[in-house]
Amino acid sequence: MRRPSIEIRGFQVFETYLDHADQAELLEVLRGVVREAPLFSPMTPYGKPMRVQMTSAGRYGWYSGKTGYRYERQHPNGTNWPAIPQIVLAIWRDLVSPERMPDCCLIIFYDEGARMGLHQDRDEADFSWPVLSISLGDDALFRIGNQARGGSTESIWLRSGDVVVMGGAARLTYHGVDRIKPASSALLNKGGRINLTCRVVD
Repeated sequence: MRRPSIEIRGFQVFETYLDHADQAELLEVLRGVVREAPLFSPMTPYGKPMRVQMTSAGRYGWYSGKTGYRYERQHPNGTNWPAIPQIVLAIWRDLVSPERMPDCCLIIFYDEGARMGLHQDRDEADFSWPVLSISLGDDALFRIGNQARGGSTESIWLRSGDVVVMGGAARLTYHGVDRIKPASSALLNKGGRINLTCRVVD
């Protein structure tokens, strides 16, 4: 069993799990996903656009709008989501489970000014399955909180190729991205960060 490089409050960090060649391969595959299901900027339930762009792959895609946060079976353009890439499923099999595959792979693009406030991933039916997170591109300052709002937090820089598994006590821990470090990676021609999160939904 592969052991994490770092563990913080139950968040298991596998540093440089993907080498440069694997990152480039995954990036090329994601370009194909985005051609089928273009990036979009969802609205929050409060009527403000999110500061990131996103799309999804799998049986479900994560979505936000006036009626709240939820999973949908189709892209906003009315088409089904593309299949989750095999290279992503291979990471899931290695670090999470070879038996139950994720239902959704949420793909988020952060430009240099984007961030993600502290939040829980709690729109799924079964919290016993971990969330798997893959980082590509510029470094992100990842903040880890607690299972309730408030209290002390810890932060770690996630770099291109790092993979995080959020399971057990960490599954419902608040977490977010404070900022992106521009030009810290040459993977994306125009900079920015891509984050993939795989979840079991049903």
